[in-house]
Amino acid sequence: MTDHITVADGADPRFSALPGRPGKIVAIHLSYASRADQRGRRPAHPSYFFKPTSSVAPSGGTIERPAGTELLAFEGEVALVIGTSTRRVPLAEAWDHVGWVTAANDFGLYDLRANDKGSNVRSKGGDGFTPLGRDLIDARAVDPAALRLRTWVNGELCQDDTTAGLIFPLAQLVADLSQHFTLEPGDVVLTGTPAGSSVVVPGDVVEVEVDAPGAPGSPSSGRLVTTVTQGEHGFDDALGSLPAVDDRQRAEAWGSRAAAGLQPEPEPFRLTPALRDKLLEAPVAGLSGQLRKRGLNNVTVDGVRPMHPGAKVVGTARTLRFVPNREDLFASHGGGYNAQKRVFDAVGEGEVVVIEARGEDGSGTLGDILALRAHARRAAGIVTDGGVRDYDAVAAVGIPVYTRGAHPAVLGRRHVPWDADVAIACGGTTVQPGDVVVGDRDGVIVIPPGIVEEVVDAALAQEAEDAWIAEQVVAGHPVDGLFPMNAEWRARYDAWRAGR
Repeated sequence: MTDHITVADGADPRFSALPGRPGKIVAIHLSYASRADQRGRRPAHPSYFFKPTSSVAPSGGTIERPAGTELLAFEGEVALVIGTSTRRVPLAEAWDHVGWVTAANDFGLYDLRANDKGSNVRSKGGDGFTPLGRDLIDARAVDPAALRLRTWVNGELCQDDTTAGLIFPLAQLVADLSQHFTLEPGDVVLTGTPAGSSVVVPGDVVEVEVDAPGAPGSPSSGRLVTTVTQGEHGFDDALGSLPAVDDRQRAEAWGSRAAAGLQPEPEPFRLTPALRDKLLEAPVAGLSGQLRKRGLNNVTVDGVRPMHPGAKVVGTARTLRFVPNREDLFASHGGGYNAQKRVFDAVGEGEVVVIEARGEDGSGTLGDILALRAHARRAAGIVTDGGVRDYDAVAAVGIPVYTRGAHPAVLGRRHVPWDADVAIACGGTTVQPGDVVVGDRDGVIVIPPGIVEEVVDAALAQEAEDAWIAEQVVAGHPVDGLFPMNAEWRARYDAWRAGR
């Protein structure tokens, strides 16, 4: 372990653990596998944000939780201090440019996190939000893949992980950043936090230590100590956005919904194979009748017809919204990897692409290439209240498509691809992502997921009843009293069912 750096006369005590005031502090978002698994998302590449050097604090200092906030969270991290100027260095040489390693606490105020939208300027840039120290470890004396990081709150161990658990090795972060700008001597790179980060409250004491147990002499940063205090000052809404929290921010700040005292999220709706088979059997007309009995009359996608009348569509909705064409908006949203292409690239097996085209069929809303992509992705079908271009070629793909008809013009004649995976209006009905979509020769219907099982069971029961009534009519019985059944015919039907 290196000697603790002392403060020269007149020097700023905030930077007492560092060679000097850093020119910049760069922090990574998700980097440890344990944290990524906790969040339920694992990045393919590192992403970063800046922290102001004014947020640095020494060991033994305090951090204020601002008045009117509740979600101040600690994040124990390994901090890298750049030793030599670093620009476009290869991965194999990147660690040579790291001078020292020390402990950091990347505090964050989740009350401001949503407002920052990933920049973390306010949520992580406050005074005292980046304690660093206590001591520096010579980077040449340690293996960057064998550093240990531990965090304690009020003496209880909360984080315990090693850099072997990183998604992106430490040297990769240095090499990657050096592709974009020069890392200068004294700059600090915060390398992310493992699982275990959580909320702290005034009076809590947080300690972070980085060490290298396998290295000669077991070098250590010592414990970086920070005490949480209650601030007296809040925020002025006349100047900027106010703190705001929701259950998502609470769950991420605390580390889990359970730790935040929240109920578990309900399981997302799944269209099981058994339920899909029932929907394939039930006619749309029967499903419509059952929805009407439950007060849902505005659930049909009107004006669309099947390109393959013998095929049936059953799946959950993946939505795409077009807005009326405006030349400047098409220039900004119509080209490149636009919303239309993103939906067809992302549609999953068993999903139905549902397109809002406002009933405007004066251009195509898809053609054979996108139909091929949906088919390759094993989508269940496509529903558009607009036109289809390359009609015969789309039909030949074989994926079930419902449309208002054919049109030779390209998308930009009438539409701008605008948004995806939002509530849309298609054929006069609202369709939300995840709604159940069923189509046959009679048309297309949308069923709320929460009632789909009871609706299809009732529809199939009604189909069985109607089939029996049809047999009676064929046998010569009049429909009066039989359709619908009066008490006498109902008794006969029930007796027939019981005897099956």
